[in-house]
Amino acid sequence: MSAIKTVDVRGRKIGGDRPLICTPIVAKTGGDLERAAEEMLALQPDIVEWRIDYLDEVEDIPAVLRYLDALRKKLADYPIIFTCRIDKEGGAKPIPQGKRLELIRKVIATRKIDIVDFELSNGEDAVRDILGAAKASGVYAILSNHEFKSTPPATEIVARLERAQELGADIAKIAVMPTSIEDVLTLLAATDEMREKRARVPLITMSMSGKGLISRVGAGVFGSSITFGAGKSASAPGQIPVSELRTVLGILQKYM
Repeated sequence: MSAIKTVDVRGRKIGGDRPLICTPIVAKTGGDLERAAEEMLALQPDIVEWRIDYLDEVEDIPAVLRYLDALRKKLADYPIIFTCRIDKEGGAKPIPQGKRLELIRKVIATRKIDIVDFELSNGEDAVRDILGAAKASGVYAILSNHEFKSTPPATEIVARLERAQELGADIAKIAVMPTSIEDVLTLLAATDEMREKRARVPLITMSMSGKGLISRVGAGVFGSSITFGAGKSASAPGQIPVSELRTVLGILQKYM
């Protein structure tokens, strides 16, 4: 097994002996965001992800920074992942790339987030820029890849995770869409191979939709360190409520 460096943030250990539950906030307005923060306090996930691409005011950077300040104060004890998902990988809306990169850099500079999620498909120059900004501000970085139409071969899944690692990701992530149960097995097998033979950083892997549900509850067995559970709204196909996810993970943790 490879030696995997854990990511320790606000008392949570990513890549430790159990998978953590992350719940996304997909608020469209400031009022929605405030209500979602209260919901997080009730749900008590391990990690919160703010999917800023859902926000109506996403291109108003001063407004985003004000909302972030309020969210950080409300969720003072929770690790926050900041994600402005690119539209071609499941983002809620198209955002001009220059504006998107400016927003991400300014949010990182506040040091009010703990982790930034950025896609490999942005290109190497943009990836290195964002990774450099994150490192300078003490923010961890997820480099991610999302396939919403298919599941690549296991060799390609491993290659993309390795590429994220090589570029300097603190956490490497891939999400794929299954068209068959065999595709789900492909994702799980690739996760296990990466964990056992190649990984130096924690991994996040999932097979989406109903077919891929087993990967959300069981991928920790194969090496995925975070799984996503929904609050009132999901950010991707196949997410199940946090309470149900916690129950299943608890059973697996007890008997594995």
